[in-house]
Amino acid sequence: MAKLRFGSDEWVQALRDELNTSQAYEDAAKNWEGDFYFVVDPEGAVNESMYLYMDLWHGKCRAAFVAKDKSAKTPAFVMSGPYSKWKKVVLAQLDPIQALMTGQLKLKGNMVMVMKNVKAAQEIVRACTRIDTEFEI
Repeated sequence: MAKLRFGSDEWVQALRDELNTSQAYEDAAKNWEGDFYFVVDPEGAVNESMYLYMDLWHGKCRAAFVAKDKSAKTPAFVMSGPYSKWKKVVLAQLDPIQALMTGQLKLKGNMVMVMKNVKAAQEIVRACTRIDTEFEI
């Protein structure tokens, strides 16, 4: 199988499929209710923002796509940061919760709910590592 470009619609669909077949994610996120924009800010060769939308609900991903415009959805949570930080998260070199706490990633939304669901965030990262990913930088 060919590598999928990080931030592409195919990559987001592969992540959705990984989450929906992961018993570990289903168990860890059984109480989670809320959709996300994962915003990848431009950096280096990446010259425009990417808006990766995921509707996460009780251990399943109900929808996932790349939004062409951030006004396409108004999700409960928006996590944003530069491309290089997202690359480290996807490669499991940077924990997303630690990145939030140290200001490497930013969150708009209920931080308490995110902190109560740390295991779900960790399982999302594990799912990312199972995707054969190609990066721009």
